[in-house]
Amino acid sequence: MEALVERLSQLDSQAEGAIRVVMFYDTLMRRRVDLPVLARASAGLAECVAGIRLHGTGRAIRMSPDGTQASTQLPASTTTPITLDEEEIGAVWLERPGPPSPLDAVLLDRLAIAAAAVVERYGPARTTMADPALVELVISADTDEAARARALRLLGFAADLPVRVVAVRSRLPLDQVAGAICPARPVKAAPVDDVGVILATKVDSAFPTGTSAGVGAADRPDRSWREARTALRFTTAHKPVVHFDSLGALALLAEIPQDALRDNADVAAMTRLAPDDVDTLAAYCATGSQRRAAELLHLHHSSIARRLDQIGKSLGIELTEPAGLLRAGLALTAWRLLGDTFGGRED
Repeated sequence: MEALVERLSQLDSQAEGAIRVVMFYDTLMRRRVDLPVLARASAGLAECVAGIRLHGTGRAIRMSPDGTQASTQLPASTTTPITLDEEEIGAVWLERPGPPSPLDAVLLDRLAIAAAAVVERYGPARTTMADPALVELVISADTDEAARARALRLLGFAADLPVRVVAVRSRLPLDQVAGAICPARPVKAAPVDDVGVILATKVDSAFPTGTSAGVGAADRPDRSWREARTALRFTTAHKPVVHFDSLGALALLAEIPQDALRDNADVAAMTRLAPDDVDTLAAYCATGSQRRAAELLHLHHSSIARRLDQIGKSLGIELTEPAGLLRAGLALTAWRLLGDTFGGRED
């Protein structure tokens, strides 16, 4: 390598500098340094503040050229993502007061590679996707508490923080959903039993379009998982995200044996409705108003009124009465629960 540097220096001083930067980080990686040492060494090399942030922790490491933690913060002059297993897990940057140096891009590229190597070496990895076996240990009701606590530690969750569970179905990759709802806190995801499972200390942001999700409320992961699965069963196209604690007494419907639901006359009558009628009834039950249901479905309210009259006759329920509306809503919800063990019917 030294011979190559010497030859390149005769041709291009910038090429020589780039090779020296590569050698600098190769040496650091051989010494198996940690992230603070990487940031400190990078700040000294760049002669400006260098920073490292991992999405999984949300914590930034910022070091000054003198080897101390940086206090004042400038806008990043150059930024490079940290990737591990084709997933963006963080970023590195320089806070240079003036214009970027010609070697800043090379320096940050090598810093990002070195940071990814450190993350991979010193567990737990900060990638969003996790080992499904570990996730199953966390959410299983049969796991003893010592094994659950160990699995949580291996996944990177602190012992003193509650872990909530989210059950999802989505057209998007699971890691993208997890990153969207929890961008700055520890989060892990894995597919379990054909359902996406997300473990998070807190759900901070909205779910992306095209995602159905049930959010558990309990602090214990096994109970939160049971609640999340139940909530996911109540999702619909009009209400794609359901928090278990918002269900209240409706959650009891999920405890009723499926044979009992099928034998109920009101639930059985739902099978006679056309898809458009199901949409109309769902909108009316959700809003309690013919006009608001018409707005939701982009139809004239008189069309909604005619449909509801026919639907009421088909079901044998007077939909204009409060008791009838409640009865139809319960029947519709029970029928959806029969449609899919986890996801409900799309309507």
